[in-house]
Amino acid sequence: MNDSAVEHGGAPGADTSAGAGDGTRAVRAGLPEPVKHEPTLPGPVFAAHFHLPGDPTGPYTYGRDENPTWTHLERAIGELEAPGRDDAETLVFASGMAAISSVLFSQLRAGDVAVLPDDGYQALPLVRAQLETYGIEVRTAPTGGDAQLGLLDGAKLLWIETPSNPGLDVCDVRRLVEAAHARGALVAVDNTLATPLGQRPLELGADFSVASGTKQLTGHGDILLGYVTGRDAEAMAAVRRWRKIVGAIPGPMEAWLAHRSIATLQLRVDRQNATALKVAEALRERPEVTGLRYPGLPDDPSHEVASRQMRRYGCVVSFTLPSRARADRFLDALRLVDDATSFGGVRSTAERRGRWGGDAVPEGFVRLSVGAEDPDDLVADLLRALELSAD
Repeated sequence: MNDSAVEHGGAPGADTSAGAGDGTRAVRAGLPEPVKHEPTLPGPVFAAHFHLPGDPTGPYTYGRDENPTWTHLERAIGELEAPGRDDAETLVFASGMAAISSVLFSQLRAGDVAVLPDDGYQALPLVRAQLETYGIEVRTAPTGGDAQLGLLDGAKLLWIETPSNPGLDVCDVRRLVEAAHARGALVAVDNTLATPLGQRPLELGADFSVASGTKQLTGHGDILLGYVTGRDAEAMAAVRRWRKIVGAIPGPMEAWLAHRSIATLQLRVDRQNATALKVAEALRERPEVTGLRYPGLPDDPSHEVASRQMRRYGCVVSFTLPSRARADRFLDALRLVDDATSFGGVRSTAERRGRWGGDAVPEGFVRLSVGAEDPDDLVADLLRALELSAD
């Protein structure tokens, strides 16, 4: 390690967390102070152990606990999720599910009550089953209409996913946080679909912002990553301890690639969000398209509440075609959109979500992730595929 390494806990770095626009913050987030003849972003540190004579003091001792490459990335994400806050900490994980699990399993004990959405990410039912085997009561309600409010009495943790995946419902985070805190419950918000440039859950009062960095945060579909940003030192210490026990750590190369990719986050997000709105407007005119959802549409059921708490509406559009066969033909006819799962990448993707069997959606339901292609080209491809897939 050289002098450019950033020590855990906030050693001097190129801090742009306050008083900067999103583009400036994304480009410079987490960078160390410049050192002559050293790269602007230090390369990944591959180390299972570090030189450690004498007493085991200092930030870097063993590769499962800390790594300088993680530290740079954690500082960068923290500057995006909680700009200007000294009380927030970020921890990175091997995947989004590793991050989600770290919060749930570090904060809950047998006899506790957790409130989850019943329309969230597909893996949440698996999480629910595991929590219940540990003697934790799990209650669920839809995201829309703030339905989780009615389940908070006696709860230890409220888990919010907004916008929800894949249905794109939005709940009022401030309202839910206020109600949960009044009952002594912690609040975690899955911020994957929105990204820190779309909303900042900690500014809305949440205790944790949790996300899969696999998706739009890094945006190239080439790494798995997750993170947790929290503002309570004791709660985050428990999350850190869980990461150490389970070993759910990212590789240094993945962490470095993620940090590099964050530099273009604002450019990607603005392009993808603007194109997603154009796509939604075009699809709205098609008679075979029903159930169209995009929070950025003024007539979307979630638009009003989303506009109060989000700065950008995301890159995902969902809709339903008349049948499974029609959806499959539509996806097969696309030329600029890959038939793949996940979302947030620079290359547009779409899939018929019913093929996984875990989402309560119609057979013809399509989740479309809008990439960075030229908007006119993408709209034309979608409309052409709709024509070709007609009966």
